Amino acid sequence: MGRREGIGLVLLCASWLCALCHGGRTTLTPAVKASQSYPTLPVRAACLGGWLVTEGWIFPPLFGGIPNNDLLDGTQLQFKSALRKTYITADQGGAVTANKTQASTLETFKLWRINETTFNFRTAGSQFLGIGASDGIIVATATTPGLPETFQIIRSPFDKNRVRIKAANGYLVQAIATGEVIADYGEPTKWSDFDASVFLMTIVGKQLQGEYQLCNGYGTDKATPVLRKHWSTYVVEDDFKFLSSSGLTAVRIPVGWWIASDPNPPAPYVGGSLQVLDNAFKWAEKYKLGVIIDLHAAPGSQNPWEHSSSRDGTQEWGRTDDNIAQTVQVIDFLASRYAKSPSLFAVELMNEPHAPHASLESLTKYYRDGYNAVRKYSSTAYVVMSNRLSSGNPTELLQFASKYPGAVIDVHYYTMFNSMFDNFTVEQNIDFIKSNFSVELSAITTQNGPLSFVGEWVAEWKVPNATKEQYQTYAKAQMDAYGQATFGWSYWTVKNINNHWNLQWMINNGYISLKS
Repeated sequence: MGRREGIGLVLLCASWLCALCHGGRTTLTPAVKASQSYPTLPVRAACLGGWLVTEGWIFPPLFGGIPNNDLLDGTQLQFKSALRKTYITADQGGAVTANKTQASTLETFKLWRINETTFNFRTAGSQFLGIGASDGIIVATATTPGLPETFQIIRSPFDKNRVRIKAANGYLVQAIATGEVIADYGEPTKWSDFDASVFLMTIVGKQLQGEYQLCNGYGTDKATPVLRKHWSTYVVEDDFKFLSSSGLTAVRIPVGWWIASDPNPPAPYVGGSLQVLDNAFKWAEKYKLGVIIDLHAAPGSQNPWEHSSSRDGTQEWGRTDDNIAQTVQVIDFLASRYAKSPSLFAVELMNEPHAPHASLESLTKYYRDGYNAVRKYSSTAYVVMSNRLSSGNPTELLQFASKYPGAVIDVHYYTMFNSMFDNFTVEQNIDFIKSNFSVELSAITTQNGPLSFVGEWVAEWKVPNATKEQYQTYAKAQMDAYGQATFGWSYWTVKNINNHWNLQWMINNGYISLKS
């Protein structure tokens, strides 16, 4: 423990007076907690996913108006010469060739979208394709794209995956007999396999549909009305009333780092979400719901998925001290803004950091500084620290978090994203909840340690043609298992185009009951 950290902890412990432990559950003394009468532990919460941080699978219509919406940032493409039957390849050392008949990682490029037809192509080695000389030879040496790394994709009017690629010099790209790739082709003829400028484009992998893709896909001007309409209609005051009357005691609200720069966030993000979060706090206060502010998307992206607002699936969070400091500033902003609200129940410092790129060293440094940022403004708000995904050690934060009064460890449990559950029966799924997830949760739920929180779970699985009664049993088994979490649990998510992911639908249709 460093000197600065140690001094901080002494002062923090004094401000908290002390922590009382009852049955493994840490609570604050009445003197400290008197200013907030709700909610009590453990919480039963709903995640307001897909609202202030975009996830296209939750509400696909958001992306419907984007031109060429299958070519968003991060889309992975392969290009095969229709004439040569070979793929454009970015080999080591910056050379770009077209002499391979099979495609793999080196033949796959990630899009950076400039507008609906103009792009940069990022290689597996994180360089960008570009014109390397006046003769039009294509190389991959630039680590930051500029005009020479800018290309236009021209799609055939008869087949959108039959394309030409125009370089910044005004010429079309072709693969020549020597295996070189060069932008020197003049006027095209037809869209046939005999035209050297024609490529067969293949989209591979899962497309990202996050905040970055939406905002950059539309462009800020067009994205602004789309998102502001979504924010004002997707979750409204009546939803808070519904959650409160249904037996929920808190909401977990995902936000992105750019909210701290509202109303003028950096491009391509859209301003206005901060006022929406202000409204959410007013509604939470009205209906006596606690709010868990969840930093779902950190600067640089803490995981490679769309919900961290990664531009192309690259995970860069935590690589520098400046990046960590920027993230702490976001927490400082949120804590200072909402510390006086009786509904501020917790601040989650980060959602789902992914190992190994998010190192334990960088994460604990950030969690220490983020915790201290919250404590500058609130002695009562809990501070949630999410476990790293794929670390292989669910208890790796236990010793660290135990130093901090009011700390909470967040774990997420799904059976949907692991192929091992593909052929599980109803009984096998439920047994796994009881014998695996429950045991793991017990390991982080200790007598004198941090509180435990199942911050995300869902009553959806891979069982085909399951009956309503089986879904009810599965949901109850999870609530029973996660009921041992000393901080509580939160369902993902309150609304979703997919019914079983939609907590409102599940409650209204009798799949889940929270009143007993």
